[in-house]
Amino acid sequence: MPIYQDSGGYRPPARFTQDDIPAEQSPAMQAVVAALVGLGEDWQAVQVWARLKEFFAPEVDDPMRTLETVELTVEAVNSQGGRRIFMVDDYPEFSVASPAAVAFFKFFTSK
Repeated sequence: MPIYQDSGGYRPPARFTQDDIPAEQSPAMQAVVAALVGLGEDWQAVQVWARLKEFFAPEVDDPMRTLETVELTVEAVNSQGGRRIFMVDDYPEFSVASPAAVAFFKFFTSK
C-alpha cells in the first residue's frame, strides 16, 4: 500500500497485490521479500506500507544533493499466531535507496 499525497493533498486509498506488479517492477518487489527473508525469523508479511523519503546526502562537489529512498513498514505474522510490525528504525535494511525501489514506488503513486 503506497502512502502518498496527490497534487490536491489527498491520500488516495491504493492497495495492490503481487499480481498487480508489472514485470519491470518485480526486482524491487523481490528486494522487499529478500529483506524479510534476511531476518532469519519465522515471519510472513501480511501487509507492507511504503513511504517515499527525501534526505540530504551532501557531497564535496554538491553540498545540496538529496536522495530519495523508500522506507518500508511491514506487518507480519508467525506460525505461533504472533503479530509484529517491522520498522526502518529497527531494521535499516527496510530503507531501500536503490533507483529501482524509488521507480517502483513512483509507478504506483503516479496514476
